[in-house]
Amino acid sequence: MEKERAIKVPRILVVDDEPSMRSFLDIMLKKEGYEVDLAVDGEEALSLVESKIYDLVITDIMMPGIGGTEVLKGVKEVHPETMVIMITAYASTESAVEAMKEGAYDYILKPFNVDEIKVIIGNALEKGRLERENILLRRELGKEYSFENIIGISPEMLKVFSLIDRVADTKTNILITGESGTGKELVARAVHNKSGRKDKPFVVINCGGIPENLLESDLFGHVKGAFTGAVTHKEGLFEVADTGTIFLDEVGELTPSIQVKLLRAIQERTFKRVGGTEDISVDVRIIAATNKELEKEIIAGRFREDLYYRLNVIEIKLPLLKDRKEDVAILAHHFMEKFSLEQGKKIRKISSYAMDVLKEYSFPGNVRELENIIERSVALESSNIVLPESLSLSMNKVFNGTELEKGADLFKNGFSMENYIEEIERKFIVQALNRAGGKKKEAARILGISYWVLLRKIEKYDIK
Repeated sequence: MEKERAIKVPRILVVDDEPSMRSFLDIMLKKEGYEVDLAVDGEEALSLVESKIYDLVITDIMMPGIGGTEVLKGVKEVHPETMVIMITAYASTESAVEAMKEGAYDYILKPFNVDEIKVIIGNALEKGRLERENILLRRELGKEYSFENIIGISPEMLKVFSLIDRVADTKTNILITGESGTGKELVARAVHNKSGRKDKPFVVINCGGIPENLLESDLFGHVKGAFTGAVTHKEGLFEVADTGTIFLDEVGELTPSIQVKLLRAIQERTFKRVGGTEDISVDVRIIAATNKELEKEIIAGRFREDLYYRLNVIEIKLPLLKDRKEDVAILAHHFMEKFSLEQGKKIRKISSYAMDVLKEYSFPGNVRELENIIERSVALESSNIVLPESLSLSMNKVFNGTELEKGADLFKNGFSMENYIEEIERKFIVQALNRAGGKKKEAARILGISYWVLLRKIEKYDIK
């Protein structure tokens, strides 16, 4: 087995039991400058795949013994990144479509259109190259940035990573700002894990989800008899976090009374338990997070200005996912691998059209929404590729700029859901045909539907 291979000239394996077909493809591919190996049947093909790394395998579906589908499965088990194209006769098109659900890149019909074959092969090799680069990129990203589950290659995220590196090992309090779902707690954990406190406690408290009387007790503890139900002394989370880090999530939700007590604890590094008189000293680093604009909260009189400046010594501002589109693909693949493993599925990729849909989406829920979308898609997907129809998106955001954005105006003059959905479907088909340069088979591949389904829909909608 080859361990490494410097990819210069693409290497292609042709598998076909017909000598004339093997010879034809051998001559054509070598003229195009490719390195070519030939296999007379599925058994020989799988033996070659075990010993060599191929960029592309072109295999006939119908062969005696081990057929093309078995070859596809064998290739994907050994080298998941290898692209596979199926050769099929007109009568076996359904088998080719099923093979695509198993991970084949595409299929070509006999008799061949040579120019079309060259385009499909070129596209498959380019797709494989991009996927290999993506895998290497994720590996390098993991080596360079050891931030837990934080993934990003966009300039905005690289700035965040750089700032985390610079401030992590200081004692400075940090305020993390950004909308819900942008990953504020992940950043807080990354700061802690990169700091000298990484082996000490990391304590999280949600300031917006606990009533005021309980929150004060949770933060600072209480003494026995301080209030009804206080039957013992209780340590607060500031004590639990001593020598470590306390993460105050949704800090903008704190009541004025708690803000005063938190300010004192930060300024003096001491506090009193509820009902107690003893000053308790702690060494705690505070990381706070909010999705509110605290400057506006200060103007409105809902947040103390002095507390704001104590918390916001260093601000880490997290970008919206829609402003870091470069990260959508790498995040989606990360979540696909994560949930495939968790759910015991063998989903290997996200279809190119499904990825296009994701890249066009505005993600009002940011990274958390993308994670939920991919988790649902993996759960719903019955094949080994995430297709567009398994994506559960907020449709008024997908079709940005359509009547869906106009709310009630959509229904003013009567409304037919069936007609509206058909119009959306028609627009998708037209867009896919334009992207494919009018080639119906390529458009079907982009849309994630069979060639014959596409032909029926083109006829139904009278698309010229």
